[in-house]
Amino acid sequence: MALASKQAPALPVSLRLTNTLTRRTETFTPLKDGHVSIYCCGVTVYDLCHLGHARSYIAWDVLRRYLIWRGYTVTFVQNFTDIDDKILKRAAEKKCSMEHISEQNIEAFHQDMDALGILRPDRMPRATQCLDGIRALIGELETSGAAYSVDGDVYFAVMKHHGYGKLSGRDLNEQQQNADGRVADAEEARKQHSFDFALWKGAKTGEPSFPSPWGAGRPGWHIECSAMVREELGETIDIHLGGADLIFPHHENEIAQSEAATGKQLARYWLHNGMVNVGGQKMSKSLGNFTTIRALLESGVSPMTLRLFILQAHYRKPLDFTADAINAAATGWKGLNAALGLGNIYAETLNWPECKPLQQGAIQPAHSSNQEQCSEIRQHFIDALDDDLNSSGAIAVLFDLARPLRALANRLERGDTKAIQETAQLNLLPRWQLLVELANVLGLEAEKAAQPAPDDNNRVDENHIQLAIAARKEAKAARDFAKADRIRDELRAQGIELIDKPGGLTDWISS
Repeated sequence: MALASKQAPALPVSLRLTNTLTRRTETFTPLKDGHVSIYCCGVTVYDLCHLGHARSYIAWDVLRRYLIWRGYTVTFVQNFTDIDDKILKRAAEKKCSMEHISEQNIEAFHQDMDALGILRPDRMPRATQCLDGIRALIGELETSGAAYSVDGDVYFAVMKHHGYGKLSGRDLNEQQQNADGRVADAEEARKQHSFDFALWKGAKTGEPSFPSPWGAGRPGWHIECSAMVREELGETIDIHLGGADLIFPHHENEIAQSEAATGKQLARYWLHNGMVNVGGQKMSKSLGNFTTIRALLESGVSPMTLRLFILQAHYRKPLDFTADAINAAATGWKGLNAALGLGNIYAETLNWPECKPLQQGAIQPAHSSNQEQCSEIRQHFIDALDDDLNSSGAIAVLFDLARPLRALANRLERGDTKAIQETAQLNLLPRWQLLVELANVLGLEAEKAAQPAPDDNNRVDENHIQLAIAARKEAKAARDFAKADRIRDELRAQGIELIDKPGGLTDWISS
């Protein structure tokens, strides 16, 4: 069920987001009532997308879906960086053009994102299509004295922007002292300050180039995003998104360029997702633990299993990818998928008049106890996502909602005819409709057949559970109750319910 891009006037939203700029969790208030403008830093299109990209774009897809579901009109822009040293290097290796590499990987990007159920952005500008805006912005910075040219290169003068470092918390003077004594290369020697960065790079022999007032060349990475933000969304936007690895230098430089040129705040809220580790180590090609989305899906992991796995962790926290963790997500998804598919597979058997899910926002609380129960469940879901997009808490709500539906699906699959009569008494149709609606906010949709765990037959990983229980006990002993609650929510999202017993013991059941 696709989400519409436009909804009714915005409902009162108490969404709280952790703003990297202020280092505080703040109540979100848009610039324009009922409308939200979002810019998300996109990929450099030289290769296939990896697990880190999946983590980032799934998190921001949920933010977008949630805002739409709550009644906002959202304009979501995500760029392609199609001018870059990595693209040029790959083109040289393949003995083809920069354009061929870019187009090939842009198509692959769409295939991977579509497979994961990520809504396509409203607009996807490319750096090569924004050259006029890039050159104009550089010209403005040079005219104001915030930039200077040297032999065909143009640099931004960081000391001319008094707020430089406010996003990352870096102190230029301290960094300059740390850099003293360093041997400068030819480029460093031409800069006024060692941390000045390139806005325009003069052409090198044999490389593609574009005309400019400073000579043939190509734009620097940072200025591309500043120009595309301004061209697509204006001088100030509501939310700017990206991975934590982009805070410095990319986003810090974006802010400096844009605000030096306009005198206005670039973005009011800056959100950054945590990085992906593999077995406790940072994911990287040099360590040989680099995983592409394409390879993961081809290995048998279903798209919704991967999506569920990613959403079980808070978007700001590191995400550790292990075989046990993906197996646990596959087990959890199998049960949730059975509940989500119930109304599509067994609608005629159950004599349900509404076999298709209702549009989001269409289920209204009624006077019956069942409807009141649905309303309460809906509010728990809202409370979770309002709390800085606590997706693991939202997933736990889905599992609670799905429990009787999954039990019914299992009985129907076994041919238990008594289940039909009992279901009529329970009136599970509104519950299923609400499950589909809320799951859709997280981008989770029923698959034709749930995929088994890649290398085990959906067995519960007891060792994983016991380690989690021990970590939770340790957190409680340290009075870190937020961490303890998060561990419980993550297990619940995997279909594991903890039962605290007298004497400090904790038992568990697989729901």
